[in-house]
Amino acid sequence: MRAQFVLSEIGVGLRRNLTMTFAVIVSVALSLGLFGASLLMRDQVSTMKGYWYDKVNVSIFFCNKNDADSGANCAKGAATTQQKNDIRAELNRLPIVEKVSYESSDQAYKHYKEQFGDTPVAGLVTPDQLPESFRVKLKDPTKFAVIKSAFSERPGVQEVQDQRDTVEPLFNLLNGMNIAALCVMGLMLVVALLLIVNTVRVSAFSRRRETGIMRLVGASSFYIQMPFILEAAIAGLIGAAFACVLIVGGKFVLVNNWLAEKIQVINFIGWDSVVAVLPLVLLIGLLMPALAAFFALRKYLKV
Repeated sequence: MRAQFVLSEIGVGLRRNLTMTFAVIVSVALSLGLFGASLLMRDQVSTMKGYWYDKVNVSIFFCNKNDADSGANCAKGAATTQQKNDIRAELNRLPIVEKVSYESSDQAYKHYKEQFGDTPVAGLVTPDQLPESFRVKLKDPTKFAVIKSAFSERPGVQEVQDQRDTVEPLFNLLNGMNIAALCVMGLMLVVALLLIVNTVRVSAFSRRRETGIMRLVGASSFYIQMPFILEAAIAGLIGAAFACVLIVGGKFVLVNNWLAEKIQVINFIGWDSVVAVLPLVLLIGLLMPALAAFFALRKYLKV
């Protein structure tokens, strides 16, 4: 009988505040959708970092005959065979080095042509302008500083370059977008909480007569608050369900059927990451409105 009464009160409350309940659902759906998207973007950035950092190398570029005026290391002209052999031997002795590959000027020019194709810039470069280099594969890419400090000042070495610098701006951009999404999510979450508190208080005010009677007959505080808390929880859960639909739809339409076809060099996260996020979104959508309603009622009803 008590359960039937609580359910009837929930139905009455949702019907009386239909517009505000709809606003709560939309706010919760958008904020939790952004929350889930932020978590997935963080996983995507981590996956991309692991993929690209595993592929990038440290490049040791040698002086060529055109670099005599480019610095103290190249003052004596092109790097000698002995200098190259000494550097290779030292690299092979380092425990942080996994593999050392040699790239000649002709190979560098071939890769350059593959990258720039028939653009006007490609025609301005000749093979002898591109330096020879060692491509050093590190066991731990973060140990680049060890290689740079050991070889950047060596005679015959023009430059020691970490290829992570090429992809780092992309990761910084993605991290910035993630932070922006979290900020918007936080703002939407505040709006949703304010709407929930306001909706609960309006619902409690419209049923002040019923709650007054329940106090007089000795109803417990929990029993009086329960219909209002469940109303907020149901609205939040519906909003969280819509957020899950947005997340799944975004993964299917935006990632799988568009980005994955347009950008094939990126290994996008799979459905396992999405499935792992959905229960968290539903849990927050259920508990957040219920707790907001609980604390709002304690102050408003003074029970």
